[in-house]
Amino acid sequence: MEITALLLPLFGLASGTVLGFVARRNYFCTLSALEQHWYGGNSAGVRTWVLAAASAIIFTQASVQAGFFDPTESFYLNANFSWLGAIIGGLCFGFGMALVGTCGYGALVRLGGGSLKSLMTVLVLGLAALSTQRGLLALGRTQTTDRAVIDFSEAGDQSIPTLLSYFVGFNVAVPVTILIVLALLYWIFKDSAFRANKTGISTGLIVGFIVASGWWITSYLSSQSFHPVQVESASFVAPISDVVMQFGIVTGIGPDYGVGMVAGVVLGSAIAARLADNVRWEACDDARELSRHILGALLMGFGGVLAIGCTIGQGISAASLLAVSVPLTIGSILIGARIGLAWLLEGDISSVFRMG
Repeated sequence: MEITALLLPLFGLASGTVLGFVARRNYFCTLSALEQHWYGGNSAGVRTWVLAAASAIIFTQASVQAGFFDPTESFYLNANFSWLGAIIGGLCFGFGMALVGTCGYGALVRLGGGSLKSLMTVLVLGLAALSTQRGLLALGRTQTTDRAVIDFSEAGDQSIPTLLSYFVGFNVAVPVTILIVLALLYWIFKDSAFRANKTGISTGLIVGFIVASGWWITSYLSSQSFHPVQVESASFVAPISDVVMQFGIVTGIGPDYGVGMVAGVVLGSAIAARLADNVRWEACDDARELSRHILGALLMGFGGVLAIGCTIGQGISAASLLAVSVPLTIGSILIGARIGLAWLLEGDISSVFRMG
């Protein structure tokens, strides 16, 4: 077996272990952060999440400028941008995330702590994603969202700096990247309480670095391999479906970086939970809760494939490449999650439109 085939899942396992440990130890959860921000007036979690994206941009773009990584190797910068998939997929994913109480990444973290509810979520999410990629649901996808695309091939790719450079007629990639990073950092650290939040700051920096390292690792191993290697970083929809397929079908293709990362998140979370002595086996209280988790997982698996990513895949990994898909996809996920939370917690989604 080629050494690259062994190194890919091992590096993914190591990276995922760090992500799982940090998320469990420091309570890094996208939906929890949003819920605290919208209902509790506490923006610390959201600022930590945005810092993760900002630091991922800094580390990734610095490596691009140093020549360590070609961002166009990533599928996130495909010249064809599925805008309809970003909207529909984002809305579905966000609403499903609210129904489950966390995203795919969060479900893996909870699974490491003994949540059997999350095991059900992960399995259903993986099956839904697999069907949307290659099964019955893929038939509808290929006839709808896959056809509603904007072709950016004339500009080169769909990164924001590349597109702006194309429209103005000269290269503005570096100043645009710097402006985006400065704007994000200004919003993050303008809050005095967060400036003193060492846990939030360290969590954001670690997550951002791990995402950037995914690009370096897979890009390097791709250049050393005799076989095609997908250049990727952290994402928790399609890789979960790959895990399901690895267990169910012998394809002759071994586990890749994403599969290793999925396993690593569970492992890292389990280690953190064991060290904190908070491993708790838990299941759904009743059939209603179980059905809510199943429906939410279906929506996340389906929506995540349409949107080509999740809160981590689009929100941090694609953001690190400054893909134009990020604002539309994350905006749609936020709207979906806000509607879902309003429906669950308030029993009325009208507040979403009143609050904006």
